[in-house]
Amino acid sequence: MSLKLPEDIQDEADAGPARFNTCEQKIAARFNIADRKQPADAWLLQTAGWTWQVKLTWQLETDLLTELRDHAEEEAIRVFAHNLHDLLLAAPAGPRVTMGLDPGLRTGVKVAIVDRTGKLLETATVFPHVPRNDWNGSLETLGRLARKHAVDLISIGNGTASRETDKLAGELMKLLPPDRKLTKVVVSEAGASCTRHRNWPPTSFRHWT
Repeated sequence: MSLKLPEDIQDEADAGPARFNTCEQKIAARFNIADRKQPADAWLLQTAGWTWQVKLTWQLETDLLTELRDHAEEEAIRVFAHNLHDLLLAAPAGPRVTMGLDPGLRTGVKVAIVDRTGKLLETATVFPHVPRNDWNGSLETLGRLARKHAVDLISIGNGTASRETDKLAGELMKLLPPDRKLTKVVVSEAGASCTRHRNWPPTSFRHWT
């Protein structure tokens, strides 16, 4: 890619002798260079031409290419961010009613039900583990929520008491009718706590962060 003025392109097409283009003429005029039939005039005019062809053209080409590359990188980042935004907001398990379980011991297991669009339906807290050990009461509460909202999937965080909560979810699945076809999955909690120090989570979810 090179920088050429329209008259340069026309001269090449005409295959005629090279003439001073507009920029070269301005450089010569700026330094009062002209063909006055003096011994040094030809050299000075050639110097004015070289100033444009060798120095200024190269610098302008570099600046223009840098600007074009910057614009291309900005557009690539914008497109990537748009695609990543859609990917991150897509339901990883598809459009399914999901029961999310955030395992915990002393503070209990936090429960949240979202519909197929991700809308929050209901929340609760159960205490199946130490120190309360309300295993049966927790199963009753979870079973009621699963039946009420026709839960398809149980998502369990892999934090503290994850293994015990996974066992709780397994027993819940046995208590529900087989036609429910309920499945469970353990998911990573990496990065989940980053919202605790931010103000952007939706209002309906803030008391969970």
